[in-house]
Amino acid sequence: MLNELGQTSKVVGVKQVRRALANGQAKCVYLAKDADPQLTQPLERQALERGVEVVWAGGMRALGRACGIAVGAAVAATTRSAEPS
Repeated sequence: MLNELGQTSKVVGVKQVRRALANGQAKCVYLAKDADPQLTQPLERQALERGVEVVWAGGMRALGRACGIAVGAAVAATTRSAEPS
């Protein structure tokens, strides 16, 4: 399922994902299992409240790699619009 992140419009990071959820642009939210729960729990709650699918990724390194960045990522989301990644 992480393969989808490399092939579609996405946002990476807590602020970007929060914004995409608030604007109704997020299609699916990816959360790293080893990320700080203080970061992931509010985003998981917000996604579920808005009916957005939540996928738990193996870890921050794997999620970052799937997003095409050289560092780990706690959260990412695929988006409906062509926002820059």
